[in-house]
Amino acid sequence: MANVLFLADFSVIKPDPGLIFWTTLIFVLVWALLGRMAFGPIQNALKKRENDIQDALDEARNAREEMTALQSKNEELLRQAQEERAKILKEAKEMKDSIVKEAKEKAQDEARKIVNSATQDIENQRKAAMTDLKNQVGVLSIEIAEKLLRRQLDNKKGQEEFVNALVDDIKMN
Repeated sequence: MANVLFLADFSVIKPDPGLIFWTTLIFVLVWALLGRMAFGPIQNALKKRENDIQDALDEARNAREEMTALQSKNEELLRQAQEERAKILKEAKEMKDSIVKEAKEKAQDEARKIVNSATQDIENQRKAAMTDLKNQVGVLSIEIAEKLLRRQLDNKKGQEEFVNALVDDIKMN
């Protein structure tokens, strides 16, 4: 009951000066204790987290700038590589064209030499055939003349028959 009496005199609307003193004292002590034990570390943790986030944002910005720089550098390298490729292809085409042209000229020279050689051989063979033919005609003429001279001494009519027979014989051969 004593507890009930103690609570019967208590009123929230009309606080007692002792209650105000103790409430204020406890509030100040709790505030100081929380400020030292909780608010300080929480504030330091928040400050640290803010700094970490700012550092991460700065690093991300720097990384983005580096990526942009690298991308532009890569594009420049790609452009240079394409120019180099085009240059190499052009040089290769020019080299191919010059080799083909040189080969054609060489082939034409060889063909000309072969044709000239063949023409010369044909001419030499024609001359040899003509010489051989002239020699055969000369031999035949000598033989005819020899036979005529032998017959001439015999009779004239016989000579004519003999010459005609020889001419016929030559025409058949």
